[in-house]
Amino acid sequence: MWDGDQLHPEANIAKMSAGIPLADSDRWPWLAKVGETLRPGTMPVIVGCSALKRAYRDFITERAGAPVLFIYLDGSRELISRRMRERTGHFMPTSLLDSQFATLEIPGKDENAIRVAIDAPLKEIVAEITTKFEEWPS
Repeated sequence: MWDGDQLHPEANIAKMSAGIPLADSDRWPWLAKVGETLRPGTMPVIVGCSALKRAYRDFITERAGAPVLFIYLDGSRELISRRMRERTGHFMPTSLLDSQFATLEIPGKDENAIRVAIDAPLKEIVAEITTKFEEWPS
């Protein structure tokens, strides 16, 4: 399991820490690292990241060189904002959330993605992801 934030270059982290939204030109090298991290090996790999646009998801899949299943964690701006405020030690301020939602392209039915609502208790969210993953035609 990788947190995609661990794969960001220092320049991206500095930008976000300063409350500056990333541009696509900032994201492409990071997305390449995400995709390369997902390349097939001996074990399945999970990377948590904000693959906000379809083009990003397509690029990650291309770089991975194998099918990638995206799990879209669907939550309201208010819920995600609250959870961001409750976490500690993270560089991204809640002030960037609006830019994230403005960039977001919800995965389409024709994409390799499953949608999971995140307004339930964590155990239920994990159970739903597990069930949907097991049902996914790999």
